Amino acid sequence: MSSLLTALKNKKILVSDGAWGTFLHQRGLQPGECPELWNCNHRDDVFAIAKSYIDAGADIILTNSFGGSPIKLEHYGLQDRTAELNETAASISREAAGADHLVLGSIGPTGVMLMMGEISEDTLYNGFYIQAAALQKGGVDAICVETMSALDEACLAIRAARASTGLEVVCTFTFEKTMSGEFRTMMGVSPAEMVQAVKEAGASVIGTNCGNGFDQMIDIVREIRSIDPITPILVHANAGKPVFQDGATVFPETPDMMAAKAQELINSGANIIGGCCGTTPAHIQKLVHAMRVH
Repeated sequence: MSSLLTALKNKKILVSDGAWGTFLHQRGLQPGECPELWNCNHRDDVFAIAKSYIDAGADIILTNSFGGSPIKLEHYGLQDRTAELNETAASISREAAGADHLVLGSIGPTGVMLMMGEISEDTLYNGFYIQAAALQKGGVDAICVETMSALDEACLAIRAARASTGLEVVCTFTFEKTMSGEFRTMMGVSPAEMVQAVKEAGASVIGTNCGNGFDQMIDIVREIRSIDPITPILVHANAGKPVFQDGATVFPETPDMMAAKAQELINSGANIIGGCCGTTPAHIQKLVHAMRVH
């Protein structure tokens, strides 16, 4: 297995993958259906999505395990299959990536709040521990704790992943711009608060994903860099702010539009660039091309 930090030292800038959910739905995933169950029931479809990003030139792909914690899987009565679904997710991306690309095991938020007493710390920690261990068994190179908004949950996930795997951990938060012009998560966490907490918890790479297009991500990365000039930053941006058009949600930024802003994002301090909602293999291909040109 490779080290993410070593790859960054060798290549400086890495390109990650793009959206997954969109393509699962295009391939037949129904609303209310468990995406992670597709790892076992529709393996070829999940593999095709992963491979499409490798073929587009991505250095890194994630796994179809964003909602793979036992707490999330319980909604589908699948909590007893947590290890199986996560290990299979990792094995699919590992097969698509081969030996010369990196795989990050995706761990998303559980949707429950510690501060509201909805769940105990031990239950949350143990769930993340099981998920991360299974992702490692399936062949991931590092863990990506992503789309977080609460410090307590993110830090528990990081600590659990570190304890169960010993792998490097990436942690990204989703920020929105407030009326006063500041960036905060929906739980009120600032980029500065995020940086301090997740690094203390053991994250090797920090960053931001979802909720914003490249323009806002540039501002967020600059803010993170003003606090921390050293730690590698990962950015998974949406293809712009979504708009509702003809009865459907549309993401307006084309591959060319995103690629045109890539260098500014790098100049602001990003080390790993990929996509989130609305991004496609075409977006990633254009980003890869933009990296090579520069």
